Amino acid sequence: MRRPDLLNHATFIWNAADILRGTYKQHQYGDVILPFTVLARLDAVLAPTKAAVLAATAGYGLDDEIPQAMLRAKAGHPYTFFNRSQHDLSTLQGDPDNLEKNLRDYVRAFSPNVRDIFEKYKFDEAIIDLSTHDLLLQVLQHFAKVNLHPDAVSNEQMGHIFEELIRKFAEASNETAGEHFTPREVIELMVSLLVEGDESLMTPGIVREVYDPTAGTGGMLSVAADRIHGHNAKAQVNLLGQEINPASYAICKADMVVKGQPIENIVLGNTLTDPAFEGRTFHYGLSNPPFGVDWKQFRAQIETEHKVAGFAGRFGAGLPRVSDGSLLFLMHLISKLREPKPGEDAAVAGRGAIVLNGSPLFTGGAGSGESNIRKWILESDYLEAIVGLPTDMFYNTGIATYVWVLNKDKPAHRRGRVQLIDATGMFEKMRKSIGSKRRMLSQDHINEITRLFTAFEESKHSKIFRTTDFFYRTITVERPLRLNYALTEARVEKALASRALAKWDATLRVALAALQSRGDDVETSRAAFTAHLTAALNSADVVLTAAQLKTLVSELGEPDDEGDLVTSVGKPVADASRRDTENVPWNEDIHEYLEREVKRFVPDAWIDESKTKEGAEIPFTRHFYEYVPPRPLAEIDRDLDEVLGRIRARLEAVKA
Repeated sequence: MRRPDLLNHATFIWNAADILRGTYKQHQYGDVILPFTVLARLDAVLAPTKAAVLAATAGYGLDDEIPQAMLRAKAGHPYTFFNRSQHDLSTLQGDPDNLEKNLRDYVRAFSPNVRDIFEKYKFDEAIIDLSTHDLLLQVLQHFAKVNLHPDAVSNEQMGHIFEELIRKFAEASNETAGEHFTPREVIELMVSLLVEGDESLMTPGIVREVYDPTAGTGGMLSVAADRIHGHNAKAQVNLLGQEINPASYAICKADMVVKGQPIENIVLGNTLTDPAFEGRTFHYGLSNPPFGVDWKQFRAQIETEHKVAGFAGRFGAGLPRVSDGSLLFLMHLISKLREPKPGEDAAVAGRGAIVLNGSPLFTGGAGSGESNIRKWILESDYLEAIVGLPTDMFYNTGIATYVWVLNKDKPAHRRGRVQLIDATGMFEKMRKSIGSKRRMLSQDHINEITRLFTAFEESKHSKIFRTTDFFYRTITVERPLRLNYALTEARVEKALASRALAKWDATLRVALAALQSRGDDVETSRAAFTAHLTAALNSADVVLTAAQLKTLVSELGEPDDEGDLVTSVGKPVADASRRDTENVPWNEDIHEYLEREVKRFVPDAWIDESKTKEGAEIPFTRHFYEYVPPRPLAEIDRDLDEVLGRIRARLEAVKA
């Protein structure tokens, strides 16, 4: 649960909107409040070493590179960023006549790695605009009153404050807060599934790298670092991420530099088209990509990687439909997990957790891009488990969501197996909903789901399957074409209108029109009808080639179970109108399936094996479905009688 004082911090910061109201529109509040919050945090973080840093850098020019080792040695400065301005947020208020210039100079005095954060916010423009409207001093005074020093607000708590501010910003601007961050309890669950039971984390001097390709404000990275340090306080945890939204990127980057992470570890950009950290893989991967994101505008680039790079790239297994790129993010995350090496501890191989909606489980039939991707993941044995979460867990959607747990080197007892965990009923109702979020996971729920995962046992909420249990074959079942034939007016008109006869000689068309009968005489023998038609055409001096005659006869035919079997090269011709498909379980012979499930109803059916396709789907809900028998009819009748009795009694009372 979030502490009330943290919400009070966020509320106080957001009250700066009272200063902006009337001059700025609601959707503009966040463009001012968020960068000022970042500035206040960085100012507070740097305060203890401010004087020492200024003394140590006194001989350097503004554009000179300052050695970090020197700052650590001379100034005791623990961070990878600094500010060389003589001002801070408090002293800036002392010169209101030059406030705009001094504040802009103060921001420019940050080291280049942090200056980038404010450039993404276009903070320089915001300062000028506030000054133009005589609001700059009021806003600065407001933020100078809040204490965001790490002694008062930890990094984790600061993350909660940023999330609360973004939620308020999203509400004010009618945007979706869920695009920016993931509920903390969901992150806690994902991290718990990855690190719980990993005894290697206790190794002295261990190094672990955590990667998030959709980093948002950095919540997943922060929780992962805290959990790993909880196992081993001396572990070195490197946090890396990429984010496409400039505002979220700026917050994430600010949070990471305060944590002492290298500034280049957080990158702005599109993970799908311009992935960062080329050639690098990581111990842990975490991601909550946008649900159902359309990738049409990036189609050419992604399809090129799929075709040219193949499995040497990220998307060799296939491509999903352009309306939903969730599986693209899944394949990308898999590509960034460390591959196991001979002789290396399995715990060093990459593990990942990603939140997806329901469509990646089953969308797309056999042979589709989605099905091929699922099949590749299962064949590669990368999927360790899927956890079904309750609905109404996220801020911008109430749909069902699932956590996919990935592992590049499963332990022996999990190899060739996939665990499904049904946590859809594990939730607490929130006292007050936030957007679409009405439910949350308690710590007990997180512990129970983690216990089910680590136990790896069958139970009401845990099912274990072989990877091949999710495979199937889609067979095409054909039935033979049987036709009867006639020269009725309707058939002749249909034949003459067909594309096959549209360009034929006008003489033939006239002859056919003359031959059409006024009755409904139908011939079931193709040979007899062909002979009759040929004789009639010859009488009209119309001579057709064998191919033309065959086409004409077929056009005058209509399906009839009692008609002649149509053949080609000695084999039955399939009736396209009766074509059907069947999904056959992977471990079953398709011909045995046909005999048992199809031929007892349609004995003349066969399989067109050239059209057989392999597929994979994960019908999560089906495996946890519990049949509830309907109420007995006698019980329903009794209830109806009671209701009707009450209605009759009331009618009698009205009459009386």
